[in-house]
Amino acid sequence: MNEEAEQTSASVHRTPVLIVGGSLVGLSTSLFLGRLGVEHTLVERHAGTSIHPRGRGNNVRTMELFRVAGVEPAIHRAAATLAGNHGILQTPTLVGDAGEWLFRQIDPGGGLARFSPSGWCLCSQNDLEPVLLEHARRLGGDLRFATEMMSFDAGPTGVTALVKSRETGEHTTIRADYLVAADGPRSPVREQLGIGQSGPGDLFHNVSVTFRSRRLAEVVGERRFIVCYLTSPDADGALLPVDNVENWVFHAPWHPEHGETLEEFTDERCVEHIRRAVGVTDLDVEITGRAPWHAAQRVARSYRSGRVFLAGDSAHEMSPTGAFGSNTGIQDAHNLAWKLAAVLGGWAGEGLLETYDAERRPVAEATSARAAARSAEHSHPGFAPPPGAGAGGPQRGILNVALGYRYPQGAVVGTDPTAPVVPDGLALTGEPGSRAPHMWVRHHGERISTLDLYEKSLVLLSGAGEPGGWHEAAVRLAAQTPVPVESYRVGSGPDAELVPEEGTDWAQCHGTEAGGAVLVRPDGFVAWRSPGPVPDAESTLRQVLTAVAH
Repeated sequence: MNEEAEQTSASVHRTPVLIVGGSLVGLSTSLFLGRLGVEHTLVERHAGTSIHPRGRGNNVRTMELFRVAGVEPAIHRAAATLAGNHGILQTPTLVGDAGEWLFRQIDPGGGLARFSPSGWCLCSQNDLEPVLLEHARRLGGDLRFATEMMSFDAGPTGVTALVKSRETGEHTTIRADYLVAADGPRSPVREQLGIGQSGPGDLFHNVSVTFRSRRLAEVVGERRFIVCYLTSPDADGALLPVDNVENWVFHAPWHPEHGETLEEFTDERCVEHIRRAVGVTDLDVEITGRAPWHAAQRVARSYRSGRVFLAGDSAHEMSPTGAFGSNTGIQDAHNLAWKLAAVLGGWAGEGLLETYDAERRPVAEATSARAAARSAEHSHPGFAPPPGAGAGGPQRGILNVALGYRYPQGAVVGTDPTAPVVPDGLALTGEPGSRAPHMWVRHHGERISTLDLYEKSLVLLSGAGEPGGWHEAAVRLAAQTPVPVESYRVGSGPDAELVPEEGTDWAQCHGTEAGGAVLVRPDGFVAWRSPGPVPDAESTLRQVLTAVAH
């Protein structure tokens, strides 16, 4: 088809939300919007999902979101090959028993179960993306791969984008109410909007080499690691198993700042480097691919420009150590999805969308700093941090970063706006702005986590048989206002919708006393809390709903 024919064949497609980018964050955005019944279209210039085994660490908060979205079991099935891999090993070579474990288990002793119904999951991007794609399409998502956005224009009432099929050459004009840019670290959308970035910038560069080796499994033996940092001075790198049998990934340091080119990483050089790093001079190594990647610490100065939002790598870049980047991006998508659904559904004002930047950008700034520090702690190959970086030891808090971060400002009521985004410790006790506590309860006889309740509406928890009148107030307001509110009374009485497991005190868990209440947002974060009863529960709750929904 010639250019003139392409132009005349352009059609017009309308959608409430256009997602640009179909990698982890774009697909997660589609999944979360689909769960909330929001029609949307996704365009991705590549023909399919990722084929490279990368971005494998899915933290507990991300897995909680996937649990509520109904995809956690499928992800665990896709991740079965590496289910037995735990810990990070650091050693000069893999020959002998030298070296040390930076940690052996992500969750030693199973203590995480007190805080969450989910856990960390090692699932490579090439295995995870097809799961998200399948479920997003099943929910009605209009996902168009091999489709590239050529240009867009964002106005006060919507976004008009021109996209092109890379298979047929056909052009389509898409008119959307909102655009979500999940188009990567060199985001053309961010560039066009002129949104700058803050942070140190590039940290280090690696070449990711995929290879086959059957004998390597014998050398590794029973050491089932997530990653092994090989520290030989003349052949350092990071080794990652793909199947623990014959497929592996090796991250080799790359120094373009010294003039080193990607072309210098020939098969012969990569084979020799891997052999020296492992410590076996005649190891069978068959190179199957290589791809450069860049570790950086940058955060966009704004996550929003009118009707356009940045999410994932377009909004922030982080050092890969700890897998914070992809997890932060998926959690961006979850935060934004319920807010878009609320505004498009007519029960919240545009002000709610302003809270996306207010909540998520400080999280990225704090998390990216922690990711860089963790790279220094682990002596990541190729990373030469500034003096003093990474002080605090290799086990310095990670759970408080992954699960305990807060929203001091945003769609929350009763927070301290000066409080740190990442607290020193992990205390999920129902404080406004924090992820709501996890409790096992019985609901209609089924054992669920309280986290399973939070997805499609605001949720009010109050004590069964207690003073306060919160439940009745919520039921009346749900009938009178467009704001969706579900109310559950917690306890053992006949009027309780949720029955905690024996020995669990819901009020103590949520930081309230008799007659108190907790309001939780659709993303599982506490919007507001009343420690005890108030003179007029309905008036108080109405004011809170108005403040949250802006």
